[in-house]
Amino acid sequence: MRAQRSKPSGTAETGFTLIEVMITVVIVAILAMVAVPSYRDYVTRGNIPEATSRLASKQVQMEQFFQDNRTYVAGPACASDTTASKYFNFTCGATPTAVGYTLTATGKGAMAGFSYTINQTGAKTSTITATGWSNPSPNNCWATRKDGSC
Repeated sequence: MRAQRSKPSGTAETGFTLIEVMITVVIVAILAMVAVPSYRDYVTRGNIPEATSRLASKQVQMEQFFQDNRTYVAGPACASDTTASKYFNFTCGATPTAVGYTLTATGKGAMAGFSYTINQTGAKTSTITATGWSNPSPNNCWATRKDGSC
């Protein structure tokens, strides 16, 4: 694919033609159009376990607190946690009662539009409003994929 041209002095010059360079640029652009969205989805899916694992840990803390105090009121896992995670804020969705609580992980930054909850019975829900992502149907798990599967 290299073109050779003769110089007037008789020495050969080699290089790429403009067409060859343009074809290469087009191929790279097509590959980037496919790769970049796939990579973004991969990174998003990689951030979801930060929310789900921390919610599971907080649920264990709440249950341990209940075993010791016979109430969820003032459970330590219900303290608002907005600085420990880069992508999620953790709160109690509603004020805990003696017999119930709801823990919530709400996405921020790159994970805005993602929200996961769990309550004292272990019922999990996902609320996803991010473009291209779906909620599970029925909504009884933590969605980890774009199609809403858990």
